[in-house]
Amino acid sequence: MKRHVIVLSCLMFVIESVVPTLAQDAEWKTLNEWEKLNAEMLSLYKQGQYDHAAITATKALQLAKQKGGITHPTVALSMNNLALIYKAQGQYEQAEQQYKFSLTIGQMVRGLNHLSVAKTLNNLAALYEAQGRYAEAEASYKQSLEIKQKALGLDHLSVALSLNNLATLYSIQKQYILAEHFHKRSLEIKEKNLGTEHPIVAESLDNIAEIRSTQGKYAQAELDFKRSLEIREKTLGTEHPDVAKSLDNLAELYLLQGKYEQAEPLFKRSLLIKKNTLEPHHP
Repeated sequence: MKRHVIVLSCLMFVIESVVPTLAQDAEWKTLNEWEKLNAEMLSLYKQGQYDHAAITATKALQLAKQKGGITHPTVALSMNNLALIYKAQGQYEQAEQQYKFSLTIGQMVRGLNHLSVAKTLNNLAALYEAQGRYAEAEASYKQSLEIKQKALGLDHLSVALSLNNLATLYSIQKQYILAEHFHKRSLEIKEKNLGTEHPIVAESLDNIAEIRSTQGKYAQAELDFKRSLEIREKTLGTEHPDVAKSLDNLAELYLLQGKYEQAEPLFKRSLLIKKNTLEPHHP
């Protein structure tokens, strides 16, 4: 689920970031048409109507090629959008082809160290990860991270996202020491930018706790899960669905240790929150 959210946010960024590029192009006579196609595509993508989204994205790509030429930055962005849809459909070969075309155009037109190149590399890495091509995913994630660090600095939130992606990749491969290292670095950046009591910080704490739990570091994991729970209760309210998530995480940790009496009330409270969230409230 988290991965899907990341990919969707990348799609939205690409669409939004292209507007000023096109607006500056005096020869672009069909900006409104291109924008409409992308807005339609995004709507279809969010609804899970990937076949229709792909058709619309293809139309947007053809329009970009026709009006801007094959090397226009908007062509690279359109290819990136189409690749994201192909990935969602499980059409990995087609997605990889579009990403690589997009990457080549972006590097040629905007330079090897442009942030749009970093974004495409990140998306390409996620595609490799989905296919179990971990070495290629690692290389692309690292290249994306390096570009971001040079362009934005070591402590930018976008850098934290790349670190998180690398950590997740290492965790999948059971390289827990590396995974914990990158999650902790990501956490440091988030705390520096957002403060120590932000919901995004709670997400990083969950990631670290899960890795520690997998390694049998139960005491450390418990502290992380408890801190995550406290942050969410304080910032989101005691009845928020994310609070239920934290309660479940902590309860499951107790279950692993056979601490059933500690786990039970947490599960019960989580269940009540979920029930109240799902049920309609009548005046």
